[in-house]
Amino acid sequence: MAKLLSCVLGPRLYKIYRERDSERAPSSVPETPTSVTNPPTSSWDTYYQPRALEKHADSILALASVFWSISYYSSPFAFFYLYRKGYLSLSKVVPFSHYAGTLLLLLAGVACLRGIGRWTNPQYRQFITILEATHRNQSAENKRQLANYNFDFRSWPIDFHWEEPSSRKESRGGPSRRGVALLRPEPLHRGTADTLLNRVKKLPCQITSYLVAHTLGRRMLYPGSVYLLQKALMPVLLQGQARLVEECNGRRAKLLACDGNEIDTMFVDRRGTAEPQGQKLVICCEGNAGFYEVGCVSTPLEAGYSVLGWNHPGFAGSTGVPFPQNEANAMDVVVQFAIHRLGFQPQDIIIYAWSIGGFTATWAAMSYPDVSAVILDASFDDLVPLALKVMPDSWRGLVTRTVRQHLNLNNAEQLCRYQGPVLLIRRTKDEIITTTVPEDIISNRGNDLLLKFLQFRYPRVMAEEGLRVVRQWLEASSQLEEASIYSRWEVEEDWCLSVLRSYQAEHGPDFPWSVGEDMSADGRRQLALFLARKHLHNFEATHCTPLPAQNFQMPWHL
Repeated sequence: MAKLLSCVLGPRLYKIYRERDSERAPSSVPETPTSVTNPPTSSWDTYYQPRALEKHADSILALASVFWSISYYSSPFAFFYLYRKGYLSLSKVVPFSHYAGTLLLLLAGVACLRGIGRWTNPQYRQFITILEATHRNQSAENKRQLANYNFDFRSWPIDFHWEEPSSRKESRGGPSRRGVALLRPEPLHRGTADTLLNRVKKLPCQITSYLVAHTLGRRMLYPGSVYLLQKALMPVLLQGQARLVEECNGRRAKLLACDGNEIDTMFVDRRGTAEPQGQKLVICCEGNAGFYEVGCVSTPLEAGYSVLGWNHPGFAGSTGVPFPQNEANAMDVVVQFAIHRLGFQPQDIIIYAWSIGGFTATWAAMSYPDVSAVILDASFDDLVPLALKVMPDSWRGLVTRTVRQHLNLNNAEQLCRYQGPVLLIRRTKDEIITTTVPEDIISNRGNDLLLKFLQFRYPRVMAEEGLRVVRQWLEASSQLEEASIYSRWEVEEDWCLSVLRSYQAEHGPDFPWSVGEDMSADGRRQLALFLARKHLHNFEATHCTPLPAQNFQMPWHL
């Protein structure tokens, strides 16, 4: 009877992976294995085969879940319609509640039938036995056996806790349960007294901004967090996850962030291969509709690096909602997991981000300044101009206020806090982060990210002459035009390198540098073009085209 109840309440099982070799079991900490029998997956098909009763009951419950999601998103309109028609009176609500209760009882009965179907299936009984044993004792052997299954991630045991590193427990400066530290935007009206009257005047605007951010705004900014989209993508995500596990020897893990969100991660270890880049770990930060199962992790994987992918809060197996604070909390526990559980030193970690993932990447670079390098692909400097692009002009004030208070993705500001090597990859046909049309390359917000970055690090070089010539270079729509501008100013790379190395030897590596202070205008132009070309590479593609492995290069540094 206890096993039957476990089958009723247990998670949905999607797939049973092909049996993996014993050497693939994680072995960072030796533990005592338990006596759970190894599942005979070698004789089973890799896809889980549910019995007819479980299959049909699952279909009914999945359909009910979709209808509930549609009802949730359309509830404001439904309530307004019912109110106008007079259906919200007590005489109408009571019968409706009876219908709803009956429907819930029927769905509970369907869930029990599904449990019976699972109970009669030896594959599911074997799985639920291993899952319960792992929850009781997270030994290395139990985890290895559980990794042979792909199931609803909510039931996966937690592998790493944000407080697990001993330094976190002893330090008062680390993250609290309220979250890690973020750079806060300056007040819109500086110098005004924050009196009670002013607070009351601002209250309606603040309430409106909050409602917009937590309803329409968050879902527009992170469409991957919408349940219906995830439901539609589920077969693709399962296929991508199977590829990472079966072909790349990936290891899945659940991390608990300081805000209580559970973060879904996938780690591919290449340290045992002959390729030297396998000793480096690339932490991948996905876009606003990207998942590690089918996202940018494929690029560093093809290039031979060890890779750690993770899903945004609210995406696939990760819980929560993807607001900036939750995003930073998730990135913090991912970096801690890489250092304290996977055993990588910060100097061996590369942060790689695509599109909106630039926010968590720049936050990690700012908060963990010893990381080896940062690579930002198709990213932007600030969210406000891109938000204004897609919203009506009459909403300008509301949009700006909402973004600054609730969705402040200040990538450039965070990137300027990082002292290490940086590479920006600009898509020349990007249709997402341009503020006009894809062909207007000068409106690509990656340009602004580069300019703000260079102006912070080399303020004397990026004075009037340097800024003007870099803008001309950024306007070039082809490699031929870029080379023409570069040769027109007769950039001597050896001279530029000698100037920068001499300054570094004399003044140290910390930015900002005052190099170029006593230099001619022609010298500043040369240095500005040299630095721009070293920090930004063009890729002739649209926003969502996968980056080829040969374009994944380490950033330039002296």
